[in-house]
Amino acid sequence: MNRYLLDGFAPVHEELTAFDLEVTGTLPDHLDGRYLRIGPNPATDPGEDYHWFLGEGMVHGVRLQDGRARWYRNRYVRPRGEDFAPNTNVFEHAGRTLAVVEAGGTPYALTAELDTVGPCDLGTVTGGYTAHPHQDPDTGELHAISYSWTRGNLVDYSVVGTDGRVRHQVEVEVTGSPMVHDCALTEHYVVVYDLPVTFDLGMVAGEAPRPLQATDRLIDQTLRTGTASRLPYSWDADYPARIGLLPRDGGNVDVRWFEIDQCYVFHTLNAYEDGSDVVIDVVRHDRMFATDFTGPNEGPAYLTRFTIDTAAGTVREHRFDEHSQEFPRHDERLTGRRHRYGYAAGVLAAGIRTGDSVLKHDLVAGTTTERRLGAGREVSEFCFVPSSADAAEDDGVLMGYVFDPATGTSDLVLLDAGTLEDVAAVHLPGRVPAGFHGNWAPTA
Repeated sequence: MNRYLLDGFAPVHEELTAFDLEVTGTLPDHLDGRYLRIGPNPATDPGEDYHWFLGEGMVHGVRLQDGRARWYRNRYVRPRGEDFAPNTNVFEHAGRTLAVVEAGGTPYALTAELDTVGPCDLGTVTGGYTAHPHQDPDTGELHAISYSWTRGNLVDYSVVGTDGRVRHQVEVEVTGSPMVHDCALTEHYVVVYDLPVTFDLGMVAGEAPRPLQATDRLIDQTLRTGTASRLPYSWDADYPARIGLLPRDGGNVDVRWFEIDQCYVFHTLNAYEDGSDVVIDVVRHDRMFATDFTGPNEGPAYLTRFTIDTAAGTVREHRFDEHSQEFPRHDERLTGRRHRYGYAAGVLAAGIRTGDSVLKHDLVAGTTTERRLGAGREVSEFCFVPSSADAAEDDGVLMGYVFDPATGTSDLVLLDAGTLEDVAAVHLPGRVPAGFHGNWAPTA
């Protein structure tokens, strides 16, 4: 049975609405807004070749106001025609709630109550949009790298203004046709990842994925475990791994490329400039989609710093600790600026689901604090919400959904970002399946 259809990954099919939710602890009075998170949630049985990234999108939201949990809602994103329903990220920008997906998908606008409004082209980004835009905290603009297999060896850098429209877009040439899940932003650059998970044309034609054609042992393993896939991207051992620095106001000819050891990066924690160095903190995977083609299950992943010396043209790589983790987040008031703290979800050794721990990294002291939330519980991504606009970097709360298999339900859990101690838990009427990204959307 496909692991991404079982246990905490299993989809829920009922759209729920509940009001005046039970709360343990005390919700901070200043929290006025919605916590939103999205993930794949197949509406019908997708079959054994289901890939986790391809399920229909479902948004889960909790409305907080005046120290109370006013409502919980979960709603499918309902696409039009042949559009693929966004399932990867949901956030507020320019007065709109937007659900997004990568690889050429169209963003969709939602109502405040999470019902689908319809497609939102942001002023027409070439080749669709991304799952991971990054907002400049000074300008409020969204910077993104978008890709699609239909674009060949081109990816697109776009800037969406505070009016919700694209104001700048340039094409960037990469080696082949890579999966570019995320990017990074610094004061003067957008960081482009050109890494060895690439479009696999043979998979579209029904052939075995590229790594399986190269190794009989892997073919045998795949046949035993049933890891076929409908997502046509796989590990390419011959593809060079590079990080590109594109000046924000530059074009393709201005990109400087720096080679690194082969690896894959889904998510950036943050990046910033330190003199002539560019510092990029990421969760680094040794490889991806090389033996399992139903989801990211290629072993542990670690918080890693790439330091690009732009003067010498070299890259230094440093692993911070030995906790396997994913879904890194930081205080987004510091996006593109020097940060001290980062947060992540601990991942079980098998690499197929999150465990019960939330991690806090002090990147100056070089220490990591682990908070266990209870044996068997499954955490999701936790995002940081400051106590006030001018609060210190770790003065605020972390919030994210936590599933408890013992009860079969999930909570919205709030932790003190400084100490990782409990602040409050909002008890939901159902389960939030393992999913992708969430954000706090404050009331305007």
